[in-house]
Amino acid sequence: MIIAPIVITFYALFLIVSSIDGLIPIFTFKDDQGLVHVRNYGLGFIIIILFLVMLGYFSSFFITSRIVSFLDKVMQKMPGIKHVYSTTRDFFEAFTGDKKKFTHNVLANVDDNDVWRVGFITRDDMVEFGMKDYVAVYIPMAYSVAGNVYIIPRSRVKEITNINSAQTMKFAVSGGVTQIDEEDKEKL
Repeated sequence: MIIAPIVITFYALFLIVSSIDGLIPIFTFKDDQGLVHVRNYGLGFIIIILFLVMLGYFSSFFITSRIVSFLDKVMQKMPGIKHVYSTTRDFFEAFTGDKKKFTHNVLANVDDNDVWRVGFITRDDMVEFGMKDYVAVYIPMAYSVAGNVYIIPRSRVKEITNINSAQTMKFAVSGGVTQIDEEDKEKL
């Protein structure tokens, strides 16, 4: 249990680097005794680091944002693809960037009993669905990126004020086994 997350992480990293190394040809050169083959071990790791640094560097430029905006518009107009693309984009924007959606962490009483679920209000007003004084609450599933959206009365929602939304998500996705760091509580 202690070693598994470390081993899985390093194994995944090894597979990614090995895959990239496998795409890069083996260097050969001739010396006095014949051909010498030089493997490119670790070159994939260097390529990943350079790619991430360059991606971060270029994403801050104005022209890059224009290109990304153009590609976004193109993807939004492609039949069939637009549904997959927009859903995926909205999912990632919900967790990162300026458009974060999971910032209002709450406890939700979905079943109208004394069982509370950890979730996030994604819509404060459900009037467009004909439901006044109701909110949409996203309840993440443990050890998964999946979750459910419930539309419940506002009166059955309690705001979580003693930890931030990132710690709430970490708690929910870990199945409640993660610890809330004291330093994270102090940031509130």
